[in-house]
Amino acid sequence: MCFIASNLFISKLKIRRIEWPWSVLALIHVNARRLETIDKKMKMFLTLLTLLAFGAYFYFDLEKFLNLEYVQSQLEILRSYRSDHFGIFTLIFSLSYAAVIALSIPGAIILTLTSGAVFGLFWGVIIASFASSFGATLAFLFSRFLLRDWVEKKFKRYLALVNKGLEKEGLFYLFSIRMIPLFPFFAVNLLMGLTSISTRSFYLVSQAGMLLGTMAYVNAGSELSQITSLSGLISIPIIMSLIFLGLLPLIAKYTISYMRRRSHEKIC
Repeated sequence: MCFIASNLFISKLKIRRIEWPWSVLALIHVNARRLETIDKKMKMFLTLLTLLAFGAYFYFDLEKFLNLEYVQSQLEILRSYRSDHFGIFTLIFSLSYAAVIALSIPGAIILTLTSGAVFGLFWGVIIASFASSFGATLAFLFSRFLLRDWVEKKFKRYLALVNKGLEKEGLFYLFSIRMIPLFPFFAVNLLMGLTSISTRSFYLVSQAGMLLGTMAYVNAGSELSQITSLSGLISIPIIMSLIFLGLLPLIAKYTISYMRRRSHEKIC
């Protein structure tokens, strides 16, 4: 009886050993199909978003708002819209801002200055921070799911540096190049889409890294919008804003060096 039982037990083990690899392969196949389905849905979603973004860009004629002189000439009208229809105006402005960033159209600085001039420092920082981070994340996703081959060819020499930096520093590398722009803003969004960094991490680290610069430019916009004559050029708030913009790279460099030292101390 013991002999028969042991044979049965061994035969079951053999069957399980034979079946186990096939079950794993089946599971991998199912997961691959699920990922493929998710990938297709994401591509369709991003394609639709791209069309909507281009539609918004041309419908609202956003190109003229990327001209500082035009914005200054329309400043009172924009402020009037903000006062009368704050919610809808804020939504349109935020979506337009995000669309410009997502499509990698030059003009982020002008839009950030405009947010300060129209909304003031507090709301300007909030709107510019979330809109720029959301737009950057969309560009990141476009690169990951739609433009991978094009980005690899276009930014091949940058990609090696980014991968090396991420391998050495991790997310802190992304934080660093957000504070100190070693690469163009739009290039960071596209290049990061080709790495293994998660979308959530990209969004959060990008928003944190860009916050200081966003505050500086929004503050400059809110102060510069108050200039009505040549005498306004020597006002203390405007001079302080310009000084802050000039010192921003040094502040960012010091902050990053300090954080790097602290992280190394913790490891040791």
